[in-house]
Amino acid sequence: MWRSIASNAITFLIVALFLLGGMIMWGRGQYEGPGPLSEAICAQVERGTNFRRVSERLESEGAVSNAKIFRVGADYAGKTGDLKAGSYLIEPGASMEEIVDVVTRGGASTCGTEVVYRIGVNRLSALVRELDPITNRFEDLLSFQPGVEETPALYTEVKDSQDTRYRIALAEGVTSWQIVTALRGMDVLRGAVEDVPSEGALAPDSYEVRPGDTRADVLAQMTAQQEEWVAAAWAARDPDLPLTSPEELLTLASIVEKETGVADEREQVASVFVNRLNRGMRLQTDPTVIYGITKGQGVLGRGLRRSELRAATPWNTYVILGLPPTPIANPGRASLMAAAQPAETPFVFFVADGTGGHAFAETLDEHNRNVAKWRVIEAERAATTDGG
Repeated sequence: MWRSIASNAITFLIVALFLLGGMIMWGRGQYEGPGPLSEAICAQVERGTNFRRVSERLESEGAVSNAKIFRVGADYAGKTGDLKAGSYLIEPGASMEEIVDVVTRGGASTCGTEVVYRIGVNRLSALVRELDPITNRFEDLLSFQPGVEETPALYTEVKDSQDTRYRIALAEGVTSWQIVTALRGMDVLRGAVEDVPSEGALAPDSYEVRPGDTRADVLAQMTAQQEEWVAAAWAARDPDLPLTSPEELLTLASIVEKETGVADEREQVASVFVNRLNRGMRLQTDPTVIYGITKGQGVLGRGLRRSELRAATPWNTYVILGLPPTPIANPGRASLMAAAQPAETPFVFFVADGTGGHAFAETLDEHNRNVAKWRVIEAERAATTDGG
């Protein structure tokens, strides 16, 4: 009898082990296999929450098929203590294993609400937008000018959320004074800025920031990026450029940046200035005259007067020969490369052509004809404005 009981017990144990192994294999397949999610979602992991709550929410949202398997798998992987607060994009069909990796990896949130502070030549604006996880596109919710317009309630609500992302988008051609002034107006940053960085030292780019970051640290990031760009452009420069240092390259690039907003023109505009430098001609570019008046502190907001074109300042390239002593703005990477590798052209003149671009010329007669055409366009526009 005991032999029979022992035999049955062994058989039962074998069956139990077989079933347990099958369950483990099934659970592993559920954990590692494609998940049930048919459309992307934005998963919110709140600060102070735990894996149980996260797993139950993911199950209710249809991202995981079984909350308990999700927790067991995370525990087996040793990641239950690594949960990171934030908003995370969960792709369709993501496995439980992939989702565990997303919510424990950390770093910036990948979906949800984002505030973009845009530092432009004329103003600072704050754009609040939200990522639609289905289309993977941002939808603008509101835009306003901090310090100028009343702060919208939605902005305050979003700013109080722990999951909101923040980014600074720095436009090409802004001055260092404009950048520092804008940073001082961003209420998510802290710390004073005692000195304005030298002109041209800050890279126009996009920067991820977090509430509590210091303004000094943000400026340090911008400075490091610009140093990298300038070094790369200088290393890649044409060997016969009439420039003697990276600083001169930076100055030329800043002039190119302020002279044209048309990407395809940068190399041609740079070629005009390089040709003029090679021939010992004055650069005669209006943006340098404007910088001599404003020192980069704001926008002139009007046309230049004849007296200002004749006034002697270190930046007035109608008066001085060669480059001005400093950059006149912060050029972007494209303008730096255009200054380092200008197009090979015979042009030494250019003037606006009415399309947003410029008409280039090799001779003064050709240039005068282009100027006459531009004057006609200006007059027609003025007449339309006056008549409207």
